[in-house]
Amino acid sequence: MDDVDAIQAQIARNMLGSGDWVTARLDHVAYLEKAPLVYWIIAVAFKVFGVHDWAARIPIALSVMALAWLTAAFGTWAFGRRAGLYAGLSIATCIGLFLFTRILIPDVMLTLTIALAMWAFLRALDEEERHPRWWAFLLAASLGTGLLLKSLIALAFPVAAAVIYLFLTKQFFLRRTWQRLRPVGGLLVVLVIAAPWHILATLRNPPYFSFALHGGPGQYHGFLWFYFINEQVLRFLNLRYPRDYNTVPRLWFWLLHFAWLFPWSVYFPALGKLSYQPLDRAGRTRLLALSWTGFILVFFTFSTTQEYYSMPCYPALALLLGAAMAMGG
Repeated sequence: MDDVDAIQAQIARNMLGSGDWVTARLDHVAYLEKAPLVYWIIAVAFKVFGVHDWAARIPIALSVMALAWLTAAFGTWAFGRRAGLYAGLSIATCIGLFLFTRILIPDVMLTLTIALAMWAFLRALDEEERHPRWWAFLLAASLGTGLLLKSLIALAFPVAAAVIYLFLTKQFFLRRTWQRLRPVGGLLVVLVIAAPWHILATLRNPPYFSFALHGGPGQYHGFLWFYFINEQVLRFLNLRYPRDYNTVPRLWFWLLHFAWLFPWSVYFPALGKLSYQPLDRAGRTRLLALSWTGFILVFFTFSTTQEYYSMPCYPALALLLGAAMAMGG
């Protein structure tokens, strides 16, 4: 197994054996870097199928299948069955998703929660939707689940894309918008899902409050500092301790999407022919997909970057590709 695979699987195995589902441990040392949901899911797979390397990979495989189905369903709802099929086919068979799910990282699970949140966001706002309350609830549940998979970016990416979309469509200051999205109730749902683990992890790994913007040998500031400041803020600024791995050059980070979405990336030039006017459901979806992709790519342009970091925008690109292929024949 790859070293990342072994780390994830061993932590899940330790949780299953010790009964401590709050603090991840590796060789009896607290491993505070990552959110716990991926460990919990792998541990459940171990409980059902036994401790095997293939059992550890079942959650990733199921997430890929679910993401392909979700993208196809999203595309069908927005553009029609033909475009939905092309969108699902694009995400299911692109090189990037294949390469970056060979290792046991939860990014495809994160991508699934973000895609679901984006679809629920549009469904909650759609005037033709008969049950906007349930879609608003699903939006909040997706955000809360994402927080337990990949921490703050699971919240930042869909919320930022949604805010950009609302400003572009001039809906941000409309009372009707917030009545349908139900942000107060949504916040409560997010807290119910994500807050208990964060509180328990903080209480079991003191000190509780440290806001230092630096780290070093022998300096331990507790879970809150390590998980949020060191792993989120300082990683973004490339000041994380220990110093982060090498970053992908910005130009290559953008251009490599022709490889990650291959073979369907040959249709990228056709995206320029699409209409992004929010005049109908298809136009609104294309505009949201553009906001979704744009924010993620710009965000990582100013941060430390690895090739797979942009995976959460693959469904948005697949939707646009599906729409372009359906229109172009």
